[in-house]
Amino acid sequence: MKAWIIDRICDLKTESHPLKLVELPKPVLQQGELLIKVSACGVCHTEIDEIEGRTPPPVYPVIPGHQVVGTVEQTLGSKTTIKVGDRVGVAWIYSACGTCEYCLSGRENLCAVFRATGRDVNGGYAEYIVVPEQFAYPIPELFTDAEAAPLLCAGAIGYRSLSLCGMSNGKRIGLTGFGASAHLVLKLIRYQYPQSEIYVFARSPKEREFALELGAQWAGDTSDKPPLLLDCIIDTTPVWEPVVRALECLKPGGRLVVNAIRKESIDMEYLLNIDYARHLWMEKEIKSVANVTSLDVKEFIRLATEIPFKPEVEIYSFEDANRAIIDIKQRKIKGAKVLVL
Repeated sequence: MKAWIIDRICDLKTESHPLKLVELPKPVLQQGELLIKVSACGVCHTEIDEIEGRTPPPVYPVIPGHQVVGTVEQTLGSKTTIKVGDRVGVAWIYSACGTCEYCLSGRENLCAVFRATGRDVNGGYAEYIVVPEQFAYPIPELFTDAEAAPLLCAGAIGYRSLSLCGMSNGKRIGLTGFGASAHLVLKLIRYQYPQSEIYVFARSPKEREFALELGAQWAGDTSDKPPLLLDCIIDTTPVWEPVVRALECLKPGGRLVVNAIRKESIDMEYLLNIDYARHLWMEKEIKSVANVTSLDVKEFIRLATEIPFKPEVEIYSFEDANRAIIDIKQRKIKGAKVLVL
């Protein structure tokens, strides 16, 4: 099969072809797994973190990609209702132990042996992928393959971030950065909390314009102050400055939820200038988001179908995987980017 691999750490400021296209054997099934013929795979900023070494795979080379949609071609010892010919998705959560205190309490995202698709095991930038049957998710007919792909990560991690905000209808919420995840969260907020005002912070004028088109109350640069203090803010950026800026925009008792696997290099100018009284006092909180659970994926797919709404997608051919990666690095973003095979 054809597959794109990451075989080394590199700097995307100087490297324009970080992925290598190779021929690999088709994966062999183990007991309890599904073989999926891939039709689409979302492109995520996490792939940039892998390439640049902030969340490297345990072993190189690895096939990246964790927003995978395809058709089941083979099963082995299936205990689920999924059968050959079904269309399913694969998300960031590839597996967890199922027996630890976190798994047993519905927090498998915190499991010590959590494995991530496209980092700890081969992912979806390939013609085929295998996955444990309990971590494959049926895709409703409402969505095309390309539309379904972002639901599996950008949507699911956004859903988890929102659930950690302590939101209720009428609270004011901010979104820092406006890429694949944030634009889906905005749609979800408008449905679940119709009386809440949404404030978007983004460096790109095009991203700010896009946020207003989707119903944001206000949109400004990451360094701007909103007209009112906010109850909660979700940060989806890869850098540190927006975290510090966001803390100044919170009400007393407000919460900042950081939705990022890793942050890029520490900007000491901002971290060393955190002022306790201005940034943290009055019971402000900072909470990180770690991975997703299988329930997060299922619930977001259900909500997207129920509302219904679809992601804004930009489609790339499978052969253009490197261009999609570089476009994200250069912040050429409107909605979600998807490779289509």
